[in-house]
Amino acid sequence: MNKSDKIFIAGHKGMVGSAILRLLKKLGYENIVTAAKSELDLTNQKKTSDFFAAAKPDHVILAAARVGGIQANRTHPAEFLYENLAIQNNVIHQCYEKNVRTIVFLGSSCIYPRECPQPIKEEYLLTGPLEPTNEGYALAKIAGLRMAQYYSKEYGIRAINPMPCNIYGTNDSFDPEKSHVLSALVKKFVDAARANAPEVTMWGSGIARREFMHVDDLARAIVFLVLNYRSAEIINVGSGCDISIRELAEKIALKTGYTGKMKWDTSMPDGMLRKCLDVSKLKALGFESSISLDSGIEEMISEYKKIKLNKGEVL
Repeated sequence: MNKSDKIFIAGHKGMVGSAILRLLKKLGYENIVTAAKSELDLTNQKKTSDFFAAAKPDHVILAAARVGGIQANRTHPAEFLYENLAIQNNVIHQCYEKNVRTIVFLGSSCIYPRECPQPIKEEYLLTGPLEPTNEGYALAKIAGLRMAQYYSKEYGIRAINPMPCNIYGTNDSFDPEKSHVLSALVKKFVDAARANAPEVTMWGSGIARREFMHVDDLARAIVFLVLNYRSAEIINVGSGCDISIRELAEKIALKTGYTGKMKWDTSMPDGMLRKCLDVSKLKALGFESSISLDSGIEEMISEYKKIKLNKGEVL
């Protein structure tokens, strides 16, 4: 990928897409194409085809997707499956139709079986049943990565399939309907500390373990793979370390200054009990994450407080 190549970032306003855009600009890539959702509906086949015909990108990074936490996935599995399949099908097929050289398909660690051994190796894909709470999203992502691999094998498109762990960071969502666990906990504890709430209730038992990676590290990993990885085989991207949701909640509570009680609602699902990726393949290529979870949490707390201040709320 040369500095003069035309790069289309699909989903450039989302958390991951915006991080990739910031990094590419910082590195001197100036020929970047973007289109907001209001300008381009990637679920629409004709509009996607017309866009590719006009834009003529050399490389495509597919960061556009319908995403959300457990509640959103449980409530809208049909939408998660349909919308992600439609986006993937249209974009990957247009990469073939319009002679795009590289397609980066961003997957997710939820593609792996619910009960697979830990840490999760790439070869564990499709060796068992999926986690039911996000099965629709996972099925779409599995179909997308296979599509990228098949188009690479049959048509010669260069496909790169990074599978990230739980991502958080700049431009994350704090909307309770859309947020993931880390941003949801930041909002919950900042608000509780401000209101001097005597108790905060969290979903599940808190024993589930998750691996977290800052979105800026993910962006670095993606650019690194485009420049250094020559395979359509999936590759895990993460920190290689996990933490229990209970420990995460305690860490965030401490950093927000919340001193009340924590209550765990065990009637709500934990999701997959452990999800930690084996990132030895990525490390062997020479890449490691650099942003610690502690500093990342502090950044997220600052970002959420800034949002509240911008809305005129007193902290």
